[in-house]
Amino acid sequence: MNDTARPIIGVGAIVIRPDESVLLGYRDKPGETPCWCLPGGHVDAGESFETSAAREVAEETGITELHDLALLAITQNLDSAASMVTGAVIAHVKQEAEALLLEPQVFTEWRWFHPGALPAPLFPASQAVLAHWQGHQPPTGWRTYPIAPVA
Repeated sequence: MNDTARPIIGVGAIVIRPDESVLLGYRDKPGETPCWCLPGGHVDAGESFETSAAREVAEETGITELHDLALLAITQNLDSAASMVTGAVIAHVKQEAEALLLEPQVFTEWRWFHPGALPAPLFPASQAVLAHWQGHQPPTGWRTYPIAPVA
């Protein structure tokens, strides 16, 4: 194992409208394979997963009116060279919530999807978070540690 690989702590926010649609962005970041991704990112020092989720959603989409934020689980990538964990946070928004494209160097669009019709491919951490939320087994190489019942 690489002793210089620093741990990575991230958050993935499952942002849900009252019609149950989920927000995903098309991530087209230079040097990475394009894919669909939940709003999220790195957890800053001193932040809870919920605070980090709210910050990341606001920075990436402009959506600031989140309610009922809750940590659902911690996911762990067991196949990574670095210790990588992602907190799965659920958050609710009003039906009229619309995402703005605030980081065009990372995302090309934001769209709402029905949970039964999620697009592919998904960013690996987002896939692990969404698998837990939907009651599915985590992807190969990932482990999930549930925190609270799925709402």
